[in-house]
Amino acid sequence: MPVMRTGLIALSRSRALQDAIVRIPLSRRMARRFVAGEQLSQVIAAVLMLNAQGMLATLDHLGESVTSADEAQAAAEDYIVALDALHLAGARSHVSIKLTQMGLDLGDDFCYDNVSRILRKAAERNNFVRIDMEDSPYTERTLTMYRRLRKSFDNLGIVIQSYLRRSRGDVQALIDEGLGNFRLVKGAYDEPAALAYQERPQVTRALQELTALCMAPASLAKKTYVAVASHDREVVNFARAYAYRHDVPHSAYEFQTLYGIRRELQAQLVSQGYTVRIYVPYGTHWYPYFMRRLAERPANLLFFLRALVGN
Repeated sequence: MPVMRTGLIALSRSRALQDAIVRIPLSRRMARRFVAGEQLSQVIAAVLMLNAQGMLATLDHLGESVTSADEAQAAAEDYIVALDALHLAGARSHVSIKLTQMGLDLGDDFCYDNVSRILRKAAERNNFVRIDMEDSPYTERTLTMYRRLRKSFDNLGIVIQSYLRRSRGDVQALIDEGLGNFRLVKGAYDEPAALAYQERPQVTRALQELTALCMAPASLAKKTYVAVASHDREVVNFARAYAYRHDVPHSAYEFQTLYGIRRELQAQLVSQGYTVRIYVPYGTHWYPYFMRRLAERPANLLFFLRALVGN
């Protein structure tokens, strides 16, 4: 993994740097490229704009690794309010959550109860919830919680990080269990070589292989649904070609991309009749997410630093 990316991911966990960066007006303006806003009204407006362009959305109320029950319950309440607001506005958007924001570190039962509140509201609003995958210490616990929640709720999916060596086994097991509703991503955390592929071609190939696995006839027979979440044309073209060659119906898959990135790719896929969903983050806790986006593309960091020096 490139040194710059490793360093930026490490800095994304720095409270001291976060406190400094979030006070700089330029940082807030730069973050708006990747984050729809700090207020719910701003993100609703962003979703409606995407809808008008033929795209769906999934909302992420930014935050992770909460340390108190009050914080976790407040985060869940924010999602409940957001689900009501989406419904009232007629906005076509799911929501995405992180289990550490929902209190996973405070106990599995506490987290289960907190997430269940969101799922009940989502079901009431005929909506859907996606559990984001976090770094490797949480992989097994996240999958366990997903399985537990799916016993009571079917409006729920999971994210799988393709760069983890274990992911093919995880995907196959969930498909076999009839729990195959996936968003496939490359992975945005700094993981050791023992756990994750380090070279970009390896990660790309792993994502393609998981896409093919999810679209295979045996998987579709298990009602598997896959969201291919990538800005990489090699990955997108692979998924399109595989679906075409194997007569995979459009109802079995979609493409997902991040807010503010590769808008031309988003528009092209919509024009070709594909379902496209944009991952739209919002909220005041944007610093870790912002730093991970800078880590993914050094050009973003260089632009930020030049603007910061010239400010």
